[in-house]
Amino acid sequence: MHYSLNINSLPVAASIGLLLTLPLAGRAQTGPAATLTSRATVSGTAVDGGAKAEPLAFATVLLRRTGAGDTSLVASGQTTLAGTFELPQVPAGAYRLRVLALGYQPLLRAVQVPVSQAVVALGNLKLRPATQQLGEVTVTGQKAVVQQELGKTIINVEKDLSSVGGTAVNVLENVPSVAVDASGTVSLRGSSNLTILIDGKPAGTSNGGPGPRLDQIPASQISQIEVMTNPSAKYDASGAGVINIITKKNKKEGWNGQAALVVGSREKYAPSLSLSRHHHKATWNLGYDGRDQTYRSRSTSAQTAQLPDGGALFTTQAGQGSQRNQNHDFSLGLTYDLNPEQTLSLNVNPQYQRERETINQTLTQQPAGAPAPVVQQGRQTSDVQVKVLETSADYRRTWEAHQGRELTASGGAVLIDATVPVAQALSGSGLGGFRQDQAVQAQIYFGQIDYTLPSADSKGKLETGLKMQASHNTGSTTLLAPTADSNGEYRRDPNRSFDYQFNQVLPAAYATYARQLAHGWSAQGGVRSEATFINGSLTDGRASVNRQYLSFFPSATVAKELAKEPGQSRLQFSYARRLNRPDFMQQLPLQLYQDPRAYRQGNPGLLPEFSHNIELGHQLNLKNGASITSTVFARFTQQAIQRLRFVDTLATRTAGVGVVTAETFRNLGNTTSLGLEMTWAQPLTKWWRVSASGSLYRSQIAANAANAANRAALAGTARLANSFTPRKGLDVQLTGNVRSTVLTAQGRQLPTGGLDLALRQRLFSERAALTLRVSDLLNTQVRRTELATPELQTSLYNKYETRVAWLGFTWYIGATKAKEGRIDNAPSGGGGFGG
Repeated sequence: MHYSLNINSLPVAASIGLLLTLPLAGRAQTGPAATLTSRATVSGTAVDGGAKAEPLAFATVLLRRTGAGDTSLVASGQTTLAGTFELPQVPAGAYRLRVLALGYQPLLRAVQVPVSQAVVALGNLKLRPATQQLGEVTVTGQKAVVQQELGKTIINVEKDLSSVGGTAVNVLENVPSVAVDASGTVSLRGSSNLTILIDGKPAGTSNGGPGPRLDQIPASQISQIEVMTNPSAKYDASGAGVINIITKKNKKEGWNGQAALVVGSREKYAPSLSLSRHHHKATWNLGYDGRDQTYRSRSTSAQTAQLPDGGALFTTQAGQGSQRNQNHDFSLGLTYDLNPEQTLSLNVNPQYQRERETINQTLTQQPAGAPAPVVQQGRQTSDVQVKVLETSADYRRTWEAHQGRELTASGGAVLIDATVPVAQALSGSGLGGFRQDQAVQAQIYFGQIDYTLPSADSKGKLETGLKMQASHNTGSTTLLAPTADSNGEYRRDPNRSFDYQFNQVLPAAYATYARQLAHGWSAQGGVRSEATFINGSLTDGRASVNRQYLSFFPSATVAKELAKEPGQSRLQFSYARRLNRPDFMQQLPLQLYQDPRAYRQGNPGLLPEFSHNIELGHQLNLKNGASITSTVFARFTQQAIQRLRFVDTLATRTAGVGVVTAETFRNLGNTTSLGLEMTWAQPLTKWWRVSASGSLYRSQIAANAANAANRAALAGTARLANSFTPRKGLDVQLTGNVRSTVLTAQGRQLPTGGLDLALRQRLFSERAALTLRVSDLLNTQVRRTELATPELQTSLYNKYETRVAWLGFTWYIGATKAKEGRIDNAPSGGGGFGG
């Protein structure tokens, strides 16, 4: 077992001096000539009727006459990205204005155009969310479950019963083409190399590894998930895509929040508290999320290795384990409105994570032709402890006279201290076990500045910015072997132990421009530059890494509205160039032993992997509430990085511990992956809503031998969710998902799937909620992997404790209430939806 920090997933930072030479002045405001005229320009801004009053882009504006027998259309238009509209050359008279936006009630307003007035400014026109009475249950009009914007897909977690409950890992399983394996690692279209953001900023969140993890973020704190498979140049170019988790915000007056306690079967507990205090210009936020949960697991493996002398060695391993996870996550934040146009935010977030695991093992070895195997009993233990301190400061500047113009800046630090001791004790004949101690300390400092400038006609938008991340990492790995007298003492193996340090600097700059064109067309284009400077070495000088390179990443998106009303039917094409950046350990030319029988060795010649990503998508929203999206995508990868495993024949012959396997990384040529994604959501009755999503893609794996053909196969995911409201105050969700066989570099992962059930009853006039949830109802989620090379054949089986019954109680404080159509604070934990 080896743990390493993926620095690429840690907070990215931003810049020092972004294009401050850009003209910050707004467009000049000139009033109309003071002359009498019979025609005027009618203008206004369509905004959301909520507290934030966010502008509504692409809303339809209709102006009709109101005279007797004459309701003809006089002028029409569409709002800009800033929600503004102008209807020129309107004759004097009385009219009725109608504003239409998807998911909102139509707004009707009488408009009088005087003879002597050249401009009629209507100001902000607030549209309310649509509502529909369904018997005794009132369903508030909601945004589509899946929405498409330029360059991104938005999953409205709060709006979809089947998408909430559990942790961020559980929620991500609801996203098309996102898969989560039994260890909690998230992959997008077959790749686990992702950029994960929280509220638009990297936050040190790792994907299945140590450090701050996705399965520590309660789903009840999440408002939306943005999935950007072809993100614009504004976002980091690293990874197969960007997943941005947007948390809920509360700026209601006074004290608000919620307190919850969740209890799961077989020693699982998760308390949480979230409080906010808004008074005048200041909003304080205080939060705590805890977890003390124990999970059981069992695993088996069988391996056949071809030895250098032509013989074969058969080995097996069976184990039963218990893992206890303890987490304490505190957060304290202050947001202060300096004035109506400027806001300052300060946040501090200390975290502590401890993961203790014990696995009882039975191991066998049997050379070909031997009468009986050699059997050993063993116990492997680990005790991972991670301490994290995150601090950040954010500044936002807007201009009331120039809507859409914005300057933001942020900076901060993440400090990580992790220790990972692992030990294995064996009884019987053969090796007496091992012990390994690892330690990692990382300091990441980051800053970012972004500027947005709308065009003079409010139909275009320029975004530009700089980012900077600087990290310093030190660590050590010590492998200890038992002494010859086997009295429980260990000695350090100097050849397999080392200390290291490395630094990584990632400066970046970007510029994008978006424009609303005529006849329903819109476009966005941009380019990003990222430089990589990484250098480090072992303290004894045995190995080092020194790499610098500069890359450019263009992106483009073109969209067309096909229907009269915006958002009803939309076609979109996008392109982006992406990067998979090798980390320090992947390039370090040293044998890093995970145990005496396995090691990983970096490749100093490993090059970054680049890909060209193309998408063509369509979204259709029907009047009956149905929403259908479909996307065809292609990924063309150059210098594909693959993880390879093989038998070290020399170590196998000389170490005397059986078969020794090695793992390394190589660039294995070019690959092409093609796929199709579809989603469908629709209310079938007033109490039953169904949603389905699926993906089918042809993944290609580069061959790991000369003159060999690349391997390719079809893979897919499917999910069906049913949400019921049988009576007022009661919500029910039933969700099933399945994933097909997936290719790996030298083998495949076999299919898996599961079924989840959740019920939620709102109590005490919606001041509280009681939730019951059973994850993996049929206990079918399992991880099975096969590996096949000319010299090594392996089959692995892992069954984690995924079927868990959860009972949760939530009390809402202040103005916060349990809302219909959602399951807030549904019981969470690694056992949900395959975690």
